[in-house]
Amino acid sequence: MQSYSATQNSILPKKGSRISRRVNDRLVIVLFLLPALIIFLLFVIYPIFRSIYYSTFDWKGLGAAVNNVGLDNYIKILDDEVFLKSVKNVLIIIVLSLALQLPAAIVLANMVGRNLPGRALFRTTFFLPYVLSEVNTGIMWMLLYNPDPERGFINGILVQLGLHPVNWLADLNVVLIAVFISLTWKYFGFHLLLYLTGLQNIPTEIEEAARMDGANSIQSFFFITIPLLSSTIKTSVYMSVLGSIQQFILVWIMTRGGPVNASETMATYMYRFGFVRFQFGYGSAVAIIMFIICLILSLVYLQLTRKPDYLTGL
Repeated sequence: MQSYSATQNSILPKKGSRISRRVNDRLVIVLFLLPALIIFLLFVIYPIFRSIYYSTFDWKGLGAAVNNVGLDNYIKILDDEVFLKSVKNVLIIIVLSLALQLPAAIVLANMVGRNLPGRALFRTTFFLPYVLSEVNTGIMWMLLYNPDPERGFINGILVQLGLHPVNWLADLNVVLIAVFISLTWKYFGFHLLLYLTGLQNIPTEIEEAARMDGANSIQSFFFITIPLLSSTIKTSVYMSVLGSIQQFILVWIMTRGGPVNASETMATYMYRFGFVRFQFGYGSAVAIIMFIICLILSLVYLQLTRKPDYLTGL
């Protein structure tokens, strides 16, 4: 019995050794995460707090920030008609994206993801614009929107059809639509790829069972495909909304927020005051407002994604 107990004690790990091994494992994890944590604190958290600090100053970017104005910058922003116009433009882009761009991407993904002839070519064709940089996209669409029918492709087609050319980027009534078309062309393939990935996770047995029960393709799409794509749709909507709020490069390249602020967005408004007019305190306040809006949307998205989804039931 004594020899058996001694053997058993030698086999079982000691409690102290288990604790030390656990501490070593946690230390290794911390050491691996430390570089990423330092970069995150240095380039994300620190700039946020510095922006909050500078947003309470009337600071031109030169010298120390000494003229503290409290919340005056925020009050001026919310009273500025141009900023309110930029918020309205962003809301219009969001509504158009949710009403036109994303539903079209879902329908096309459902077609391309099935046994459509040449579907590989369709996937590549629609995703290629997303690979291009926004600067190249903006320059390309500026050339397409050229008001001269002999130089602008779109106006050339309108003239050939017997219609009058349109000054797309200088007309107050159509400039935002023109910008939205270029944004849709740029990001349509990204959302298409998201939905294609979601469709691949839907078991084909479910759709086959629905067809055996007499469901047609339209009923299968609305009552099976859409509910099972709920998590993918939430992600796509979330990224589309945040992308619309933060949209800057393409709008700035094409219109610089004009004409007469007709295509101004919150990002171009922030850049104009922060880096063109050198009102860095005011620009920092705009950045903080954008950050708060994005943070609220992110929290709402996290709350929505916690609900069980139809596919996993988790």
